[in-house]
Amino acid sequence: MANERLRAALLQRGAQVSDLAEATGVDPKTVERWITQARTPYRRHRFAVAAFLGMEESYLWPEALSREQVAAASESEVVTLYPHRWAVPRDAWGRLFGEADQEIGVLVYSGMFLADDAGMVRLFGQKADAGTRVRILLGDPECPEVAQRGADEGIDDGMAAKIRNVLVLYRPLIGRDNVEIRLHDTVLYNSIYRGDDQLLINTHIYGTPAGNAPVLHLRKVVGGDMVATYLDSFERIWTGARPVGS
Repeated sequence: MANERLRAALLQRGAQVSDLAEATGVDPKTVERWITQARTPYRRHRFAVAAFLGMEESYLWPEALSREQVAAASESEVVTLYPHRWAVPRDAWGRLFGEADQEIGVLVYSGMFLADDAGMVRLFGQKADAGTRVRILLGDPECPEVAQRGADEGIDDGMAAKIRNVLVLYRPLIGRDNVEIRLHDTVLYNSIYRGDDQLLINTHIYGTPAGNAPVLHLRKVVGGDMVATYLDSFERIWTGARPVGS
């Protein structure tokens, strides 16, 4: 039985067996056996492969790590927990986005507190100009999911109005290189804020504004799957969302 996940990941990256062999310091024939015979590499080599491909070790070799190992690594991904979003220090948001080199991601209904911060909008623009990919997902103000969230928070049409206001505040970013803004019609169970391999996860609680709900700070650890789970959720919503202006 072949390791089709590894084969597909290699093709997706546009890399050859020889490239992976060089990155991991093994013979190309060894890499071939990893793929065609589903041989499981030593753990140091699994780390190297996962890093080279930008994939999770637990995805490429689901049986390689025990449940206990995955649970322990995932627990290590938790940096801290804030009881409320308003309790997150302002500089924590600045560090999350300011230290990102590859990817900044925002998944919210409105995220007004970010868009209303001119310094944060300027930071997004500066990071995009420096080559960092900036992706922002906002709720579609016309969709029933946004209307329901507004009702749940007790602000009714106020949620849609906030999103329209946020779109105005993000005008300096619209059409800018490396910046993409899309509208989604998803029921969100949490908001996601990403800076490379770190996340701030703002949970959603029925009847409670997001600003008063807890925030979980996560940092990716090899072998853990909490960060990967949230990033997969982001990507699924991104794929189904429509670009602003379409």
